[in-house]
Amino acid sequence: MGNFKDSAPPFEERQAARATLFLLTVEPLLPDHWPQVREIYAQGIATGSATFTTEPPAWDAWDRAHLGDCRLVATDANAIEGWAALLPISARDCYRGVAEVSIYVAESARGRGIGSRLLGALVDVSERSGIWMLQAVIFPENTASIRIHEKHGFRLVGRRERIAQRDGVWRDTVLLERRSRVIGT
Repeated sequence: MGNFKDSAPPFEERQAARATLFLLTVEPLLPDHWPQVREIYAQGIATGSATFTTEPPAWDAWDRAHLGDCRLVATDANAIEGWAALLPISARDCYRGVAEVSIYVAESARGRGIGSRLLGALVDVSERSGIWMLQAVIFPENTASIRIHEKHGFRLVGRRERIAQRDGVWRDTVLLERRSRVIGT
């Protein structure tokens, strides 16, 4: 029993870590946020379990790829702890209400509920922007991300086997989707 007590942070530290979540602010992602957003993206890429992307793009390329009115950052004491944004899945007009979720949390902030807060806010913003279907493409090993999406009403659509390579290794992805209850019903 002594080992458990020694390995767990003191009660005060655990309470302080939980309290910091209440200081979290979710706000629109602005161009000035890009250096911190890019660093968080790079941290996610480095895990090998977040994306097929191997290097964060320049701001201009990222900006062109993501919907302008569906970008958020989570800040805590002026430090960006995570970000979320939507990418259109197609340029075809019939799919204008369908978007793919990107969500990343800083390495030092993982496990504090920030991803869930961001995803909940992103769902709200997406519906105000007329998005009727959100999809998420996730590596099956990224169980934390899958659980967060399911918590926010995403359902598993299926598994795509050996869909693409990351670092020369074929990888599977799972596809989840969330149909809006207020848009396109």
